[in-house]
Amino acid sequence: VSPPGRKVQSSKLGPTPPRLLTEEEYRLQGEVETRKALAELRSFCQSPEFSAWSTVSRIQSPKRFAAFVGGASHVTPSEVSVHEREFGLESLFIDEQLFEEDDDDDDDDDEDSDSFAG
Repeated sequence: VSPPGRKVQSSKLGPTPPRLLTEEEYRLQGEVETRKALAELRSFCQSPEFSAWSTVSRIQSPKRFAAFVGGASHVTPSEVSVHEREFGLESLFIDEQLFEEDDDDDDDDDEDSDSFAG
């Protein structure tokens, strides 16, 4: 029997939260799952259940789609280049520079506030 006013904690606390992925694990999982999904999509598009004419009549780039179904990449070299500029190492470097500049600005603010203290 527990003292009055105290709740007894259940021995069944529920499931433990899943471990979060590292950035590298997240990137790798994204690559693996994307490749797997693209392979499944290609396979479906080559199957008898797929209505090629119906699909081709609705898409902007039927030749590009046909190339993809035949095994070509789902992105063009220029799309890869744009992505690398926006999300690759180059953008990380730019982000770091921006944050460093912001940190420098914060230091200036601290010095200003110290000069008013006295």
